[in-house]
Amino acid sequence: MTGETVGQSAKRLSQLGLRAKDGRDPEISGISVDSRMVKPGHLFAALPGSALHGGEFITFAIRMEAAAILTDRAGLKIAADALAGWDGAVIIAEDPRAALAGAAALWFEAQPENVVAVTGTSGKTSVATFTRQIWQAIGHKAISLGTMGVQGDYEAKLAHTTPEPVTLHRALSDAAAAGVTHAALEASSHGLDQRRMDGVRVKAGAFTNFSQDHLDYHADFDSYFAAKALLFNHILEEGEDAIINIDSDRGRQMADIAKDRGLALTTIGQGEDAMLRILGQRYDATGQDLRFSIMGQPHMVRLPLIGGFQAENVLAAMGLAMAAGDSAEQILAVLPQLQTVRGRMQLVAQRENGAAVFVDYAHKPGAVIAALQSLRPHVMGRIVVVIGAGGDRDKGKRPLMGAAAREHADVVIVTDDNPRTEDPALIRAAVLEGAGAEATEIGDRAEAILRGVDALQPGDALLICGKGHETGQIVGQDVYPFDDAEQASVAVAALDGKI
Repeated sequence: MTGETVGQSAKRLSQLGLRAKDGRDPEISGISVDSRMVKPGHLFAALPGSALHGGEFITFAIRMEAAAILTDRAGLKIAADALAGWDGAVIIAEDPRAALAGAAALWFEAQPENVVAVTGTSGKTSVATFTRQIWQAIGHKAISLGTMGVQGDYEAKLAHTTPEPVTLHRALSDAAAAGVTHAALEASSHGLDQRRMDGVRVKAGAFTNFSQDHLDYHADFDSYFAAKALLFNHILEEGEDAIINIDSDRGRQMADIAKDRGLALTTIGQGEDAMLRILGQRYDATGQDLRFSIMGQPHMVRLPLIGGFQAENVLAAMGLAMAAGDSAEQILAVLPQLQTVRGRMQLVAQRENGAAVFVDYAHKPGAVIAALQSLRPHVMGRIVVVIGAGGDRDKGKRPLMGAAAREHADVVIVTDDNPRTEDPALIRAAVLEGAGAEATEIGDRAEAILRGVDALQPGDALLICGKGHETGQIVGQDVYPFDDAEQASVAVAALDGKI
């Protein structure tokens, strides 16, 4: 059943696996999590939030003629007056997010036949995109879904890496209706923790790596890791496939979780016990040659990708594609066709003297280190880095961002990166704390990029970190047009006398 057909039909609460507190079983014409989107007959999910509880909007949903309300005891208490005497159905759930996800899965019904997911601090977008590219090159109709939206043989924009269940299941249903048979999803820690992926029939999951991020949301490292682990100990069913990078203690811990769950484990890494093992890499200005083994059998492939870490992402994608049913031979044949994800170690401009400019989404200390370390073998001269940190996010990582840049780059320029509602100068000061006295502070991001380009000598490279594919700069509550790749291209053209 297509998303369009389902969206035009009505279903009873009982068909969605929900039971009203008073036993009522009304016909439902749709599901909404935003009270402004409620239409007559909708089930409105009033969920707990970090700032406000959705129960605050139940009164408005009733006014918009919702037929049913899904919430928890806190929501029921908040809206007690509005619900008193109301003739609609009220569903009280201990975990309303899980209930919503299950209802959304039942409402939209259709999903691509082969769905895989990837989690980890860094690399999710690349792995999902590479998996989709592999499938398309083999001949499957495929999508990737995450930070870049829905891309591939069906396309749509998304507001979050792992969207809320109604949006997620609608996208999967619409993709299936468009003939898509394969889907690779990014599973963020927020999305997993908030049960957004419950109800998605995932055949295989991958884990890339783990480093500091999102501690503005998660209480600590262990909570953050536990959220990632939900893909393996909650979403995936026993017997399904887990593809896990074991080149870290956290990776080995995740592998143990997968084994305890009864998942079929495929390991990635450089160690002798890795099933997909990196044996060697040779770098040049346009990519790398990768030598690796599959269950002990060596192979060699040319990858037009910058950054040593991309080899791990490619092997994770290969593992997911194999888990979904494609052979190693089919996958090996198409690996040289892979293209870098926009904003991920993307070559965006080159000066007349040969110096290159790259844009990368690295906005976490571990990702910055990985990006700079991976760029180094491709560069004969110096690495210049433009770096900042976002406002209203984990403050503890700011000096770590600066320290990563100082340790792994030759020239450091600290600038603004989505300051949001914070004072940009204070954010820069925190980054400079780690970057050291030799770093240059330039608040205006366009000027910082221009100065970085101007500093390039033959053999050098500039890495602009933080925003990647983004095309806006968030200052206060406003989003101003800003594209790192575009700014770099303009700076190169201006300095080389082409404009």
